[in-house]
Amino acid sequence: MSRTDLLGTIMREHRDGLVSYAEKMLGDRGLAEDIVQEAIIRAWRNIDRLLGMEGSVRGWLFTVTRHLVIDWVRKPHARREVVGVTYSDPVVGIDSTEAVHDALVARPLLRQLSPEHRAVLVHIYLCDRSIQETAGILGVPAGTVKSRQHNALRKLRNAVRPEAA
Repeated sequence: MSRTDLLGTIMREHRDGLVSYAEKMLGDRGLAEDIVQEAIIRAWRNIDRLLGMEGSVRGWLFTVTRHLVIDWVRKPHARREVVGVTYSDPVVGIDSTEAVHDALVARPLLRQLSPEHRAVLVHIYLCDRSIQETAGILGVPAGTVKSRQHNALRKLRNAVRPEAA
């Protein structure tokens, strides 16, 4: 099989499945398509390796896609703009100084956590995802998510109230 044939096969046979896979983890079709495009670029860059590979090209593509999703989720871009979506606070009339205070207190506390523990808390509490969704996005078992959540909350409690330790 030639390089061009392999790339055509990848696009024809695997693109839709990869996009669907990435979309399930991310919940965003456009972002999933971007991730898959990067996976296909990596396939093109590694085409000689893929041509001589004994294993499954499909398996390699799904692994690369999963790693790209994990890398994207771990990037520190917590404030993502979504075009066409507006936010309105359901509680009207609350002084915003409380929210500013909470943010000033929470950020340094979250920085004390490892990236793994912080990612779990962000997904569960800020993105309102379930344990299973978080496990899928991070590529770890649900039990690992639960233990990271427990340990992160314990560490935060101890940082806020050292006497509780």
